[in-house]
Amino acid sequence: MSQTARPSSARKHELLERAYRYVLEQGLVGLSLRPLATAIGSSPRVLLFLFGSKEELIRALLARARSDELDFLARTRAQAQDLGERADLATTVRTIWHWLSGEPTRPLLKLWVEAYARSMVEPDGPWARFARQTVEDWLALLATAQPESTATTAAAAERTLALAVLRGALLDLLATGDLDRVSAAIDHYLRLVSGSPMKADSAGATRPVS
Repeated sequence: MSQTARPSSARKHELLERAYRYVLEQGLVGLSLRPLATAIGSSPRVLLFLFGSKEELIRALLARARSDELDFLARTRAQAQDLGERADLATTVRTIWHWLSGEPTRPLLKLWVEAYARSMVEPDGPWARFARQTVEDWLALLATAQPESTATTAAAAERTLALAVLRGALLDLLATGDLDRVSAAIDHYLRLVSGSPMKADSAGATRPVS
């Protein structure tokens, strides 16, 4: 906490939630305290009093976004435990994609992409380590869906590839909005890694060979 920031309070939490909803709609690029404060019923002076600085407010907003991500990860793990077994990697990838591709998740993911990119080009800013933490979070979830040999190089490569496919598909979806095509690519990837051969039907679509 900076020297001027204040401890957590109900008012601080309330304004953080309002600010979070604002940046989900408006993004973080060019974030200015005055329009933000006006939109959430506060003032730049109050925000600076509560958070210490604009940079600390951004850090708090990124932590809030990450908490939504971590909540999804926790629910995914809990679902596997409720079934009494650990979901395999393919099932977990499908579950992740179902969440990533859902329309309600889009604002969060656009914010995630923005913060991910900024953390790489401004590593000393309020975005520091955001990209790395995100990669580590998702790899940890994917590792829970692998056999006991998660420490092997092959297992690490397998979950890294799965994450790369998911991340690329997400960027494509956010850029084009073509859910059917991108979801079909995820299905095709999962069939390839499962060893199911593919062939084209009369319409040119691919399907597994029975």
